[in-house]
Amino acid sequence: MTVAIPFSEVLRERTGAIRTIAGPSASERFMTDLMTGRRSRSDYVGLVAQNHFVYRALEKAAEARGDDPVARAFISPAPTRLPAIREDLRFLIGDDWEERIRPLPTTERYVRRIEAVAATSTGGFVAHHYTRYLGDLAGCQIIRTLMQRQFGFETNGVGFYLFAGIARPREFRSTYRAQLDAAGWSEEEREAVIAEVAVAYGLTEELFDDLASSRQAA
Repeated sequence: MTVAIPFSEVLRERTGAIRTIAGPSASERFMTDLMTGRRSRSDYVGLVAQNHFVYRALEKAAEARGDDPVARAFISPAPTRLPAIREDLRFLIGDDWEERIRPLPTTERYVRRIEAVAATSTGGFVAHHYTRYLGDLAGCQIIRTLMQRQFGFETNGVGFYLFAGIARPREFRSTYRAQLDAAGWSEEEREAVIAEVAVAYGLTEELFDDLASSRQAA
């Protein structure tokens, strides 16, 4: 008797293998440098600024997908990051932060990809949603604590890493994976989701490479 492997496990294993083969990622190196004092406050501000453009595109796509019965299962206000990012930028840069930040070239490519895929594919939208939000939840408390220690922040400036609407992150992730299993995608659609998660991961790494070389506050 063949036991079907849940799609969420297949997705995690297949995309996790990409990370393992690639070795230490650009995002891991950049975040480690931030948390250990090898990068500056300006580098941190640059990261928050680029996150603004990515999450604005993703959360706008979520609004547009609100009537999609499959996408709607994944959409919740609980993990929404844009309000926290805006407050972080107001604290870090000032009330005129919107006039002072610009997307990096890799960020622009990332945003275009989210917009294009989310407009045409439920699975593509979910792939980017999954990559970002489940990734955000992983280690957010530790990252927030280390950023606070490194840069002298309290709550202001690190709101991105505070998921006030998610009391039990492990339970949230478990529910999310159950929704992936229940989505009812065909084998072809599942393969497309896996492929798009790999694209999202690659775009994230390109963005961190760009951040590492730019060393700009915004």
